[in-house]
Amino acid sequence: MDILDRKIAAALARDARLSMAQIGAEVGLSTSAVNDRIRRLSARGAIRAMRADCDPEAFGLDVAAFVWVALAPGADEAGFRTAMAAAPEVTACHHVTGPWSYLVQIRVAGLGAVEGFLAGLKAVGWIARSETMIALSSVVEAPFLFRG
Repeated sequence: MDILDRKIAAALARDARLSMAQIGAEVGLSTSAVNDRIRRLSARGAIRAMRADCDPEAFGLDVAAFVWVALAPGADEAGFRTAMAAAPEVTACHHVTGPWSYLVQIRVAGLGAVEGFLAGLKAVGWIARSETMIALSSVVEAPFLFRG
């Protein structure tokens, strides 16, 4: 991957609606050269998808919470991972080092939904303990991909 590939990826990350001509003008390549590079980047898996960055608050998801999770002894870890990947409120889930097993980020409508999310994890028996932090505001935030 060279500097032009990185510039193209950065332009798409900023706004995937840019035309090939606009990207080409920005990076100094022809439209067909940009198209070829995007196709190669996609084929190699460097560009995984083109998605809409949605405003979570426009969808009524005003609360961002971070949940540290310690899995219970004997918990079905594969089941937990599958459930986190499928849960629409989960925006990120990281397997981490240290005293916790996972850091789960969620976007929900209110505090009651945070409580409901935690209750669901406890009901299945996945978690031994958890700690939740609520974001008051976000200075930098990853793009929000609305999942329903």
